[in-house]
Amino acid sequence: MTITTKLRRQGGAAVVTIPPTVLKMMQVEIGDQLSLSVSDHELVVRPLKSKKRYKLSELLEGQEVISELNAEVAWAMEGAPVGHEIS
Repeated sequence: MTITTKLRRQGGAAVVTIPPTVLKMMQVEIGDQLSLSVSDHELVVRPLKSKKRYKLSELLEGQEVISELNAEVAWAMEGAPVGHEIS
């Protein structure tokens, strides 16, 4: 796939607009970091794989279901071992 875009100036930097279709194909979003390199006079753009930072609300999502499941199997934690269980 080839797309033509124009190099423009913004402040002291040169800016290239990347169409949303290309961003989707690259699996990147606004704010993601990219690696730029030049090979044989061509610009090569690669997404940098970084660790996802989660919000607290994302980490706690679904914890109600886990609490309910733990309550349902709490009976299994009661009583003394009856076989060769590790205690």
